[in-house]
Amino acid sequence: MRRTTLAPGLLLAAAALTACNPNPAAPAPTTPAAVPPSAAPATEQAPAAANRTAELPDFTGQGLQVAQDKAQSAGFYSLHSHDALGRSRAQLDDLNWKVCSQTPAAGQRSINVAIDMAAVKLDEQCPATDQGASTPSAGSSMPDVKGRSAAAVRDLLPRNTSLTIKDAAQSRAVLVESNWQVCSQSPAPGTELTGQPITLKVVKFGETCP
Repeated sequence: MRRTTLAPGLLLAAAALTACNPNPAAPAPTTPAAVPPSAAPATEQAPAAANRTAELPDFTGQGLQVAQDKAQSAGFYSLHSHDALGRSRAQLDDLNWKVCSQTPAAGQRSINVAIDMAAVKLDEQCPATDQGASTPSAGSSMPDVKGRSAAAVRDLLPRNTSLTIKDAAQSRAVLVESNWQVCSQSPAPGTELTGQPITLKVVKFGETCP
């Protein structure tokens, strides 16, 4: 078996290289990059935003669309509206409605507060008191619904109620229930509700019940 022998000069050169770099594989230490203050988590700012307040204007008498635009300009975005006459009409075109009252009232408010505007159509008079702020349920007995809109009566009855609505004056189809008011009802007010069908006879608002 042959053995390889390095010349004396090569041995000296290898020894010199080893002495100059005793640990060539060791990586150079690094310093972690500092995180700038602007990179702090956004959640640290959340409490301050949640507690922000702004001046809520008084929208009474203004057009509903104008009122909503002003509310957003002031920093309020949780906006709602309802029929102040209690007829359960939807405000499909805000330009055709005006504000009668608002909740909460004008003043310094949290920007996260829910704002509800009671409104009527432009050619209508605001009621003395808001008739549509809440929709009560019928409970266990039939309420007196004469004079109410057919749509409002449907809202207060259980959803599974069988409800028939008939024109009391002619043979017209009742298409938009919020445009019709109740003249008579069956069963009578105070009757226990046991799931029986309910019938309303109605005329359009502005008409006289027969």
